[in-house]
Amino acid sequence: MRFLIIASLIALPVFLSAQIVNIETQRYQTDTTGWAGNFGTSFSLQKNTVEVVGVDVNAHVQYKTQKSLYLFLADYNFLKGSGQTFADNLFGHFRYNYKVNKWLRWEAFTQIQKNNVTGIDLRFLLGTGPRFKLVGKKKLALYTATAAMYEYEKEQTTPPIYLHNIRSTSYISCTYKPSDKAEFISTIFYQPLYSNFNDYRILNETSIDISVAKHFSFVTTWSYLYDSRPVPLTPKLNYSISNGIQFKF
Repeated sequence: MRFLIIASLIALPVFLSAQIVNIETQRYQTDTTGWAGNFGTSFSLQKNTVEVVGVDVNAHVQYKTQKSLYLFLADYNFLKGSGQTFADNLFGHFRYNYKVNKWLRWEAFTQIQKNNVTGIDLRFLLGTGPRFKLVGKKKLALYTATAAMYEYEKEQTTPPIYLHNIRSTSYISCTYKPSDKAEFISTIFYQPLYSNFNDYRILNETSIDISVAKHFSFVTTWSYLYDSRPVPLTPKLNYSISNGIQFKF
């Protein structure tokens, strides 16, 4: 039982972040064009009363031109112990952003994911919509966006449930930089079905990024997810807090 609790806590931040992507925390804020990103991998093996194996591989790549921005995110997470699989998650997200003028961008995105913790055997998204810059100061930035997206989902039920929906996805995001070494980002998402506004998801993600060296920073992230119509036998409410070190190039 203790292992089950620990394994669930380790897996929780992964499946929360994969449900809805907080794209504002994934953009590299830079005035220069070209490539930016990071790659990471980890492997863990622990043996006491049970054997625990964990693997995590992730990539975050951005390419920027004067008018366009291309963003790619990928993550695979696996956690197994005591003959049980507690996490087996695959996630990929690609987004294109086109600069129309100083305050308007147009975005298109696609996403694919698998998440056994939340009962998602496969979810595919394809969407597009505008993104607006409300405030663009050096220390403070405020953005809002809305989009329509097609959602295909296969749920891990017996028999499997297949869903085909058109869903709205909107968010408002605030970025505050009190200094060159600290950054605060908070974003709230709202994703209802156009055909049934009682079927919706809400996510709040807040992160604090503090630079500790030239390419390294300490990051604390809080995530809160509410899904009014989750996969059967999975909870409506999930939340997590995580701490970590990030390498940037």
